[in-house]
Amino acid sequence: MATILVVDDELGIRALLSEILTDEGHTIELAENATQARAMRQQMQPDLVLLDIWMPDVDGISLLKEWGASGLLTMPVIMMSGHGTIDTAVEATKFGAMAFLEKPITLQKLLRAVEQGLMKPAPAPAGASRAATASGGYRDHDAQSQHTNVQPMLNSPVPNPAALVLNGSPSEQSFELDRPLREARDAFEKSYFEFHLAKENGSMTRVAEKTGLERTHLYRKLKQLGVDLSRNKRGGGN
Repeated sequence: MATILVVDDELGIRALLSEILTDEGHTIELAENATQARAMRQQMQPDLVLLDIWMPDVDGISLLKEWGASGLLTMPVIMMSGHGTIDTAVEATKFGAMAFLEKPITLQKLLRAVEQGLMKPAPAPAGASRAATASGGYRDHDAQSQHTNVQPMLNSPVPNPAALVLNGSPSEQSFELDRPLREARDAFEKSYFEFHLAKENGSMTRVAEKTGLERTHLYRKLKQLGVDLSRNKRGGGN
């Protein structure tokens, strides 16, 4: 697995991220400020860095710029902040960050960002612009390609405005949207949880991890939606 450097001035955040990522099989190194982060970066070559923006000595974006200017930004960096804005995220990616996570960070978003980060190549040379993708990662492209890619999505017609069709395993799901919001939402959530229960062979622990819900909340939600837990467990993922 990977070696991940977590840089955050909050002890609780460092402990939580370390516990989660260690459980995923990664080796975790910790730093509580930019000074420690610099030292760790000199000692090792992390596969990924989780870097907080607001720190007491030097902020994360300044450290990111420093690494880029000195040729040390050879690994993917995911920025974290509880007070971030769109401008902050854009600035971070401009200087080489591949993603931005807003605190409090959910388990699902953290694991997805880390997985995507570890699949990324080394950061592009300084000056390359980046834009956010729908999945929360970033890909390099210039302003013209950004306009070309985004505009068709804005202009694409919806085939049937009264229905939402989702492609997924085990079969295509269709939801009627011309109904009260609560009914439409409940129908979608029921299918969503039934899909994950079938995929995880009825394992509540795995479903809780995948959906980002506490087990107690998950049980209440499934009961409220009328999901048949015994049927999903017997289904064996089919």
